[in-house]
Amino acid sequence: MAKKRIARCNFCGRSESEGATLLPSPDGEANICVDCISMAGSMLGMFDGDMDSSANTAGRARAKQRIIHGVSEEEPEKKPIPKPHEIKEFLDQYIIGQDQAKKYLSVAVYNHYKRLDQPVDDDGVEIEKSNIIMVGPTGTGKTLIAKTIARILDVPFTIVDATVLTQAGYVGEDIESLLTRLLQVADYDVERAQRGIVFIDEIDKIARKGDNPSITRDVGGEGVQQGLLKLLEGSIVNVPPQGGRKHPEQPMIAVDTKDILFICGGAFEGIEQAIAHRLNSSFVGFSTDAATRRIERDRFMSHVAPQDLRTFGLIPEIIGRLPILTHLLPLDRDALRRILTEPKNAITKQYEKLFAMDGKKLVFLPEALDFIVDKAIEFKLGARGLRSIVETIMMNPMYDMPSGTDTEFTVTAEFCARQLEEAHFDAQAV
Repeated sequence: MAKKRIARCNFCGRSESEGATLLPSPDGEANICVDCISMAGSMLGMFDGDMDSSANTAGRARAKQRIIHGVSEEEPEKKPIPKPHEIKEFLDQYIIGQDQAKKYLSVAVYNHYKRLDQPVDDDGVEIEKSNIIMVGPTGTGKTLIAKTIARILDVPFTIVDATVLTQAGYVGEDIESLLTRLLQVADYDVERAQRGIVFIDEIDKIARKGDNPSITRDVGGEGVQQGLLKLLEGSIVNVPPQGGRKHPEQPMIAVDTKDILFICGGAFEGIEQAIAHRLNSSFVGFSTDAATRRIERDRFMSHVAPQDLRTFGLIPEIIGRLPILTHLLPLDRDALRRILTEPKNAITKQYEKLFAMDGKKLVFLPEALDFIVDKAIEFKLGARGLRSIVETIMMNPMYDMPSGTDTEFTVTAEFCARQLEEAHFDAQAV
């Protein structure tokens, strides 16, 4: 009499007597247990994730979230557009001063996203895009304003540096790389990226170098401005998702820039001379009221106009595509002092939180804060310089306190002066 064959899993070899639940094949010749089926499903999921592009993976994840929360793919949930007053109130929590610039940007951003949601009607009125350009000295908050606005709107936001842009065919980055970074921030969701914000920093560095461009090739100046025109105005651009020069064989992604808001910023060092010439004023000379003349010199930037940008070296076409022009004034001593302590993410609050995470208490005396502000003004570092000064002062305490037994540390003016002297900060700042 033939011995009865024991059914086993053809993958792991276990039988039913060993705790395996078997599923037979249609012809009964093979079996697979439930555990092997579960393992195979997990492996297929891993391979699927590796093979898919990041764009498809992110798209499936978003679709899954919409299904979970009961929102259809065709009608994603939209947040209401915050009003200009709400945008400015949010900016006030993080940015000290610059009320006029914050008001200009609040209105411009509100109108831009209201334009995207405008109903389709037959009255023939089409609202055009209003890109923004901010002019102001370094360290006055241009980048911070743009980043904070993107935070309240919850839209893709990226910062690009205009100094690395060159004409096509030259060493540097192509102009389309601006949109590549925006796509990366939006997880390659093209529709979401097309409602994003691009902040182009150092826009003044691509100014035309002279009135006679035929003498030398101005590959990082006027040519870059010409290339930016189609992006600022709005057109369909073929964007290489991983950078065009390193991966020339990759398929392009078509991005429509007509709904992307471009915010440009630059220090425009020396533009005060063009403003003074236009106003028939002067940086030097005699005046019967020296105090009034001094105040006017410090606030020349408040009189900036589009013709001053043209004198500086921006071409008329790009000025016309940046219709909203606003300025940021240099920060005075009172503003720098408030920046240290008042905003939600104030510099001193950040260090106090770092110490609190180790169970330590950090205290900045008022005299120490005054000392830090005086140093920032002395070296003309602006708000950005406050962080570097405080970082230099706090380096040794941040090294010693986590391992020490003291539970509180007080920062005094004498301690600040000693730390900057030991770090040779005065020599570095000069």
